[in-house]
Amino acid sequence: MIGTLIVIVFVIIGYVLGSDIVVPYAFTEYIAVAILAFLDSLFGAAAANSQKKFSIVIFITGFFGNAIIAIFLVYLGQKLNMDIYLAAVIVFSSRLFNNFSIVRRSIIEDIENKRKEKKKTKIVK
Repeated sequence: MIGTLIVIVFVIIGYVLGSDIVVPYAFTEYIAVAILAFLDSLFGAAAANSQKKFSIVIFITGFFGNAIIAIFLVYLGQKLNMDIYLAAVIVFSSRLFNNFSIVRRSIIEDIENKRKEKKKTKIVK
């Protein structure tokens, strides 16, 4: 719970500090892929946490590994004059939605279990 709050606070701080930065057009593909890599890692960590499988080492190596591969795809695509970065965008987007659905299901299951427990305790009393 505390780790989630820390992540939320840092995301808000990052948004506030970075909201006035102007990114040159040449770097927009890099920034877009970097944001998707970050969100993919963040939602992957949340999904792993909801399944009680979170590991900080996997989170950090996944974040940097995904970012490096994605940046390489953008660079390679620019050198070949092809939109190869779209492959990273598609993969990160699908993983992001998949991880979001895992987190959403976990939250809904927790809420339903708490409601069932309250009903059981009312019946017992």
